[in-house]
Amino acid sequence: MNIIACIKQVPDTAEVKIDQKTNTLIREGVPSIINPFDLNAVEEGLLLRERFGGTVTVISMGPPQVDAALREALSLGVDQAVLLCDRAFAGADTLATSYTLAAGIKKIGSFDLIFCGKQAIDGDTAQVGPEIAEWLDIPHLTYVRSIDEASPAEPANANITVSRLVEGGYERASISLPALLTVVREVNEPRLPSYRASLRAKTQAITVWGAADLSVDPERIGIAGSPTRVAGIFVPEYDRQGQFFAGSPEEQANSLIAALRSANVI
Repeated sequence: MNIIACIKQVPDTAEVKIDQKTNTLIREGVPSIINPFDLNAVEEGLLLRERFGGTVTVISMGPPQVDAALREALSLGVDQAVLLCDRAFAGADTLATSYTLAAGIKKIGSFDLIFCGKQAIDGDTAQVGPEIAEWLDIPHLTYVRSIDEASPAEPANANITVSRLVEGGYERASISLPALLTVVREVNEPRLPSYRASLRAKTQAITVWGAADLSVDPERIGIAGSPTRVAGIFVPEYDRQGQFFAGSPEEQANSLIAALRSANVI
């Protein structure tokens, strides 16, 4: 089973700060990590490879420093890594990003499954995975919490059955291969790299492709291919005021009720 996992390098959001003058993220000195949901995508690919054989390839789009994220994925045991890196890709929204990743996947070649994390923690759109599937014209399922059955041995009838999170519970669904799945954290527990694997990953080759290496329309990549724009980013201002009520518990409760009624809360 040949599997492709899409990963994204994101800033560690616990440490992100915003420049109040420019309304932009302050990235200097902020560590970058693999999007946590994408680690689950990589792990699920590795688990299926262990069951059925085959390969796991990770692909990412971004600046040269994404190399570090790809090497981390290699240290987990994936077979190869591909970086889509070109200044022409800069400024891409989810539509342009998914278009570029789909072009990279086409260049990689045949595959049975594509795994993506359910969403990236820096954008939280959950759009790129399904959009990749649409560009590739393959079926997809989102919010997968477990893979229940897989039958990849017979290409004519290859399929996979999963459980996916839905509002109020979960549903069981089957899908024919090749397909794309986006996964949630409940699907597995990502493994940790061994020391030997980490050392090996430092010297492994990473394939780098630019716009000229892909069959892409220049008007569909980067800013040119992005119909959405970020008008501004700002930190909400909170004007919280506390109020204390004196007296017995009954008097305090009555004072609270009166305050809530005057504010038209109740």
